[in-house]
Amino acid sequence: MLVLSRQRDETIMIGDEIEITVVDIRGDKVRLGITAPTSIAVHRKEVYEAIRRENEEAARLNGDIQMISQTIQPGPERAAARSRAAQLARPVRTQPIPQATVRTKKEPTKRTG
Repeated sequence: MLVLSRQRDETIMIGDEIEITVVDIRGDKVRLGITAPTSIAVHRKEVYEAIRRENEEAARLNGDIQMISQTIQPGPERAAARSRAAQLARPVRTQPIPQATVRTKKEPTKRTG
């Protein structure tokens, strides 16, 4: 691990595209500003690890679904039922709902006598 000392408003460069600037120091907290290309994801480590775990779980579930779908060989009656279900699931075209007219409460007229 490379350890560098920097003061407020000083910068560290990583390669030619990533710039890390010490924005603020308050007690035991340091605020860093990171400038990097949008193609490079920048996350706190705990967020990065949570994303990685969720991606691994999703890949595992996807693999399980693929394996199950390959082992199930639907008969002709199931294929017909699936085709009928797909027809029923098609979106229905409807006319747009007209905007409601907003009516304001009329102020009472003053009568002079």
